[in-house]
Amino acid sequence: MTGLVEAVRATLRRHAMLVGGERVLVAVSGGADSAGLLHALHALAPSLRLTLHVLHVDHGLRADSSHDAAFVQAMAARLGVACEVVRVTVSAGGSPEAQARAARYAALEGCAERVGAARIAVGHTRDDQAETVLMRVLEGAGPRGLAGIPFQRGRVIRPLLEVSRREIVAALRSLDISWMEDPSNLDRAFFRNRVRHHILPFLAMASGADPVAALNRTAVRMRALIEMLDARAEAELKRLAVVTEDEVVLSHPLLSAMPRAVAATVLRLAASRLGCRAPLRAWAHRGLSRVLCERPLRRPFRLGGVVVEVSGAQVRLAARPRPPLGTHALVVPGCTLLDEIGAFVEARVVSADGYELPRARDRVAFDVDALSAPLIVRARRPGDHVDAFGGGERRVKSLLIDAKVPRWERARVPVIEAGGQVVWVAGLRRAAAAPLTSSTRSVLDLTFVRHGRNPHSGAPERH
Repeated sequence: MTGLVEAVRATLRRHAMLVGGERVLVAVSGGADSAGLLHALHALAPSLRLTLHVLHVDHGLRADSSHDAAFVQAMAARLGVACEVVRVTVSAGGSPEAQARAARYAALEGCAERVGAARIAVGHTRDDQAETVLMRVLEGAGPRGLAGIPFQRGRVIRPLLEVSRREIVAALRSLDISWMEDPSNLDRAFFRNRVRHHILPFLAMASGADPVAALNRTAVRMRALIEMLDARAEAELKRLAVVTEDEVVLSHPLLSAMPRAVAATVLRLAASRLGCRAPLRAWAHRGLSRVLCERPLRRPFRLGGVVVEVSGAQVRLAARPRPPLGTHALVVPGCTLLDEIGAFVEARVVSADGYELPRARDRVAFDVDALSAPLIVRARRPGDHVDAFGGGERRVKSLLIDAKVPRWERARVPVIEAGGQVVWVAGLRRAAAAPLTSSTRSVLDLTFVRHGRNPHSGAPERH
């Protein structure tokens, strides 16, 4: 067991998995790998000042699965480690392995939150790494897929990833420590089991070499490449993107000019910033192909749980589409709150005597007596147009496009309507309706305030 303990200590140090003093949740299925993990961490706990907590996840996929839970509880009790058993429901549909894995990690994350664990230790070995890399080779994966299982992701750590299954079994046998054998590990219906029991042994026999070692070297090299790629993409994202809490906006021309692998990784990192946890290896390249296609995209599309939109020179990724502006009665005089877009319209009625025409785009004036009721604020509608001074008309849609308003913002630009006629596209164009003349007595002064302070706190900001 000493050799296993020191190997785990070296991996923890080499990959900076622990600093000491943490509470660590240990995932224990009862198999040899997780039993070895628990005993190794238990041996290291005093020197690293670790507090261990065991979680056994019962997937309920076998009638006798409760025996595994009882075995793990007894093992933890012998070591004096707190232990919980959580039974999960594995969703139907898709790969049973993938569904079980998702349920297991959700249970682990939930338990870690509950007990205050800074790290979740799971028992993947270098054999698991080799199997994963080979499976991805056969699937035609790229560098990110061939990087295999990471040593650490979030709070999940894998202290056994540099240790073989054979070494773990030898260590357990040296101390007469028993473990449970999961019969599903022998079921050839699962691709991983066929790789483990047929393909890897065949490759070893046919090549006369150790395929597990070779595949682990591939994973290490690909991981280094991916880390370099991620660092480059992180720098590009920081340099080029406008990042807020719920969206990332990128420059389409600059994204197009990047090497394709970097651009795909920028999209992947942007999606992860928005909380996307879907596997993004293929997602990023599929999404990039759609974003950079020659024919401009006219509709948003959803990939990896995020919404992607392209408009002119901008690409937007967000958790959801921006809410459109609703229809509001214009309060005159007063402030009409437009909460959907974080703005408001202030309306004042003033005397025409001495009134100076506004020069800012976000402020306009109308002859009150020449306007028809009702006055409303709304989003643009198909067929909307603005009657221009001097005759002629301009479609509101064309006005927004020429002003380079992104597609996702066009349903959020306030249109002021009087008696069914568009009189102002806020911030962009005033119609010819109700101009101020020498006979004007009263003026309706409208100010559009974007993200201004509370309209009741004083004079609004003007842009």
